[in-house]
Amino acid sequence: MNKPLILVVEDDKPVRNLINTTLKAHEYRYIDAVNGAAAVMEAASHNPDIVLLDLGLPDMDGTEVIKSIRSWSSMPIIVISARSEDTDKIMALDAGADDYLTKPFSVGELLARIRVAQRRISSAQADAGPQSSLFTNGDLTINYAEGCAYLAGEELHLTPIEYKLLGLLAGNVGRVLTHTFITQKIWGSSRESDIASLRVFMATLRKKIESGDDRTPYIQTHIGVGYRMLRIDQQDIPMKNS
Repeated sequence: MNKPLILVVEDDKPVRNLINTTLKAHEYRYIDAVNGAAAVMEAASHNPDIVLLDLGLPDMDGTEVIKSIRSWSSMPIIVISARSEDTDKIMALDAGADDYLTKPFSVGELLARIRVAQRRISSAQADAGPQSSLFTNGDLTINYAEGCAYLAGEELHLTPIEYKLLGLLAGNVGRVLTHTFITQKIWGSSRESDIASLRVFMATLRKKIESGDDRTPYIQTHIGVGYRMLRIDQQDIPMKNS
């Protein structure tokens, strides 16, 4: 499998060199841009598989770059920024970013986020083939034709809201979905009462899909921001005692 082409958008030369050196050392293909206008042009010209994007660009805010790319492409965008406030993360994610990495970051964490994006690309490519009515992630299966979900072959008894939440998360595996995004999709609004309801429904959903002996964590909470469904490889699931 060919390594993906990664667009690095970073105006700080030392940080850009660190990222580029890391990508080169792990045999990723990459191109870079030092401002927002160049980023949009490179994205349109080269159609990269993944974008690593700084928000503090000299000519425009990185969220504008996200919105521009999202107007024509769903390529994974990983924000890498020194802005660590939840409001900044939420703005970037609501604009269409898939993930958010705060500076300073470790090389290992950067590579892990890229691997998550790669798995999302592979999953999207698989879904582009003949449409399947089944979604499988570890021991979790959703049969869209039946409107049912199963854990290790046992049917899960989900409420309509829980099923809609599960389907929304499953359709965006590896992507952080903000509270606003989720509540808009589920209830059509994002009032405080909707967000409070979301926390309750998410807690009951997690109890149902993360039950059993292995306690596999399918849903990751990003405090103050939202939720992400993790892609579970079969080897990550503990073997049950025979």
